[in-house]
Amino acid sequence: MAQELADWSELQYDLLVLIARHLNLIEDYLNFGTVYKSWHSVPTKNNFNNYLSRAPWLMLAEEDGNSIRKFFSLYNGMILNKRIPKASRKRCMESMGWLIMVGEDEGEISMLHPFSGVQIELPHQNTTVDYHNHRTGWKMGFIFKAVLSANPSHTFDYLLMVIEGNMRFLSFWRPGDIRWTRVTLQATNRMRTAFFDLIYFNGQIYAVDYSGDLLVCDVADVVGPQPTKYHIVAQIPLQPQDRREQLYIVESLGSLFVILRYGVQLRLPKDDCDRIPLTLIPIADERGVQDVEHTYGTRNFRVFQVDLAVGKMAETRELGDTAFFLGANTSLSVQASQFPGIKPNHIYFTDDYFVTYLAYEEGGGLDMGVFKLADGSIQPHYNGVSLSRFCPPTWVTPTLY
Repeated sequence: MAQELADWSELQYDLLVLIARHLNLIEDYLNFGTVYKSWHSVPTKNNFNNYLSRAPWLMLAEEDGNSIRKFFSLYNGMILNKRIPKASRKRCMESMGWLIMVGEDEGEISMLHPFSGVQIELPHQNTTVDYHNHRTGWKMGFIFKAVLSANPSHTFDYLLMVIEGNMRFLSFWRPGDIRWTRVTLQATNRMRTAFFDLIYFNGQIYAVDYSGDLLVCDVADVVGPQPTKYHIVAQIPLQPQDRREQLYIVESLGSLFVILRYGVQLRLPKDDCDRIPLTLIPIADERGVQDVEHTYGTRNFRVFQVDLAVGKMAETRELGDTAFFLGANTSLSVQASQFPGIKPNHIYFTDDYFVTYLAYEEGGGLDMGVFKLADGSIQPHYNGVSLSRFCPPTWVTPTLY
């Protein structure tokens, strides 16, 4: 006599909650409620550990006339559709699961949690110091990068640090502030050439500039009107002739890493470089329209581990079980063994250098992939095409709130 199969749709609610609380991947958690109609009410934020580390999803570019954004999971290739009208035609950076959004017309700024819909208004970029002397022609590009010190979903004690003003300055905002606070170089007013990335680490903000200097800014006890200052703690061991195109800072297992990326800037095509088929916008000068073809596309990464105790950096090609995720997001690392589908000793990157991709009618989005440090090979991590002049695909850490 055949044994009757259990009717899983009739499992008790308390038992379903117990099962749901053992799910670590947010992909599995979101799928859990779709198995049976009776399971739909189980996956709530109270039944899920939202503090676990997450592998980022790839938020694809906005499709014309559609407020639905697609999120691609490297874990299982799943596409999640999420309606996010507040992000429409906004340039989006990301930190701790929040989108830092800059508007198209007036350059207004806000933060949005894409999965809960919570939005936080921020002071306009014209409240930065001496804004009118440093504003950019493209208002969306005034803020180059942004990083949170803590998740606004979990605490009110946080700050948002940004690179602003043609990449020349660091400024920060805290809840309750009505304007941005400028950070200055300690003991001098010397202006940095350009900042490329910044990260919050051990209660301090670290930033890297075009010169390869790693700088630190202590913002933990900032009070009163005195300007916060930063100082240099280490420098990338490069020769003066070495080209610097894009730089990032990543924290991994208690250490800092500085990464150089090559190939993101416009250049004349070479025989050993594949042509990315985009339509270059003609650039006119005194001699007329330049009719020279250009191309761009990531060719290589170099990784330097920072020894803060001695103020030195050493190049490495071995990240062990770690994978880095670089782009318009806060640069981050994950342990590959914890996330199926993530490759160790690889760098996952997106097309984030808007100074270059705005030179093309289609915008950015083609220059992304996964770089294998062991041999320098590059493979796609997403096989589709997703282009935008506002917000090409970028990494977003999925959190429910």
